Amino acid sequence: MVIVRVFGQNLLPCVEDEEMECEVTGTPTVRGFLEGDTEKFGGLLEFLNKGELMVTINQKISTQEATIKDGDTLKFTHQFNPTMEGAMWHNP
Repeated sequence: MVIVRVFGQNLLPCVEDEEMECEVTGTPTVRGFLEGDTEKFGGLLEFLNKGELMVTINQKISTQEATIKDGDTLKFTHQFNPTMEGAMWHNP
């Protein structure tokens, strides 16, 4: 089970709850995890695809291609900086 926390006025309308516990099997990537449950996280994919979703795993800034495992805590925030083209500085 992983804990998912969503922050920010742009992201909160995209999910039902700001904090959720979700089952995880294996070690999916952050992208794979979100794409695997579009009913819960479909609204976040728009921000992920534009590079505007800042991802942290266990309080460490991460990328959409990082793997997650049982017991992790994921935090998602909207990050936009026109000079840096969104949050691409951490999502190559």
